[in-house]
Amino acid sequence: MPRVFFVTGSSAGLGQALVKEILDNGDYVIATARKPEVLIFEKATSTNFIAVQLDLLDSKSVLTAYLTGVAKFGRIDVVVNNGGYGLSGPFEDLTDEDIKRQMNVNFTGALVSTRTAIKVMREQNPPGGIIQQITSIGGRIGMPWMCMYSASKFALEGFTEAVAQEMDPKRGIKFTCLEPGGFRTDFFPDRWYTLMLHLRQESQRGDPPKGAKALYHLATLEDPPKRAVLGSDAYEWLNEHMMAEHEDLLRNKSLARSTDVDD
Repeated sequence: MPRVFFVTGSSAGLGQALVKEILDNGDYVIATARKPEVLIFEKATSTNFIAVQLDLLDSKSVLTAYLTGVAKFGRIDVVVNNGGYGLSGPFEDLTDEDIKRQMNVNFTGALVSTRTAIKVMREQNPPGGIIQQITSIGGRIGMPWMCMYSASKFALEGFTEAVAQEMDPKRGIKFTCLEPGGFRTDFFPDRWYTLMLHLRQESQRGDPPKGAKALYHLATLEDPPKRAVLGSDAYEWLNEHMMAEHEDLLRNKSLARSTDVDD
């Protein structure tokens, strides 16, 4: 039985590559974008594919997209919250509107999509499914000159970790946060390259089709991981970051325990 995927941000980058991977594997896909007319895929047919308009800033648009997908295929097995963008620049240069839009698209939009996905997956028969949140290595490590992007992705990671624990295991709804490093897409503006060079003197190792294969593989697992990094750059940064954090934790062990109430 083919799986039914719901993918936001399907018009470019990882989202576009993932839709192609889904169709190549014989599954069905509800591909969404603000301009669905641009969603053209070689293996798409009226049986396995539907392109749907979706604006993450409009909760009614999100609901309509899900209802359209369910009406077409009867259920949704995998939701991939991939839609978003990267705002770059020094914090002091960002306007109130810049900040609001970044959080609304990357965080609030993903929340609205997740809430709708949970309702659909809870009520379908049989219930259950996987919700993949495409966050970023910037959702685990704060990135200079991309502070609000990191803030939006940190927020999505924390939300997902918490809400996953609220799910009734009998409903079978599972979550994975996917944390890509630099992928060769047009997702980030030119200043992204400068940032990556600043961090490791190398940039954009990630290949979108290979990233899509990883996303698809994780979506097929009976027990998917809570988190997974994508890209050797992301793996290396996170490994170093976590080692340094653990050293800090141990160094401050006595201080942490000194604040407890005396017995």
